[in-house]
Amino acid sequence: MKEHRVAGAIKWMLPAAAIGIGLTGCSVYREATSTRLPTGAAWQTIATPADRDRLRHWRRAWSVALPKARAADRRAIAAEPLLFDPDRALPGALPPAGKYRCRTFKLGGQGTAMRDFTAYPWFECRIGDEGEVKSLHKATGSQRPTGLLFTDTDARAVFLGTLVLGDESSPLRYGVDATRDIIGYVERIGDKRWRLVLPYPRFESTLDVVELVPAG
Repeated sequence: MKEHRVAGAIKWMLPAAAIGIGLTGCSVYREATSTRLPTGAAWQTIATPADRDRLRHWRRAWSVALPKARAADRRAIAAEPLLFDPDRALPGALPPAGKYRCRTFKLGGQGTAMRDFTAYPWFECRIGDEGEVKSLHKATGSQRPTGLLFTDTDARAVFLGTLVLGDESSPLRYGVDATRDIIGYVERIGDKRWRLVLPYPRFESTLDVVELVPAG
């Protein structure tokens, strides 16, 4: 039963090339595939080379984005010293399953239309228990990361997923569209407080920081 749950949770994470998208006629959406991954699959075997490279340079993303964000809104950055400390990471990286409130901060604007610091309001997120891995879904908002959390160390979990936009009801299969693929990491930064850090997202910013706190 456990093996089935894990395989069902991560079957849509395989890169398109690994399952022959375009050759088999399978949908690019996750629920259409019957592909299974072996129990115990690690994020390193699933992530694309481009995403592994993005995660490898997480500190560089902080070093570029944070000074720009501080210059744009010094008061906002100073008001959240734990959230915007690149080295803040406590034991217990994986949040427990349940409903969460989440808010996104975009640091280091990309493109002429984006500021170097943008804060969004609270939205709904949820963490699911999928057996060996956990799932993270942003349930509301116009940009909704959805994917899986893989244990990396006690102080860090790796997030691998895709971006759901607008009124879309299903995420694209990971690896089909590089502009939708997401990689990042989750850390606990306080008592019942976590953050999802996304280095070099494809849209709007150099670094996204998503705060997660239990709802209610």
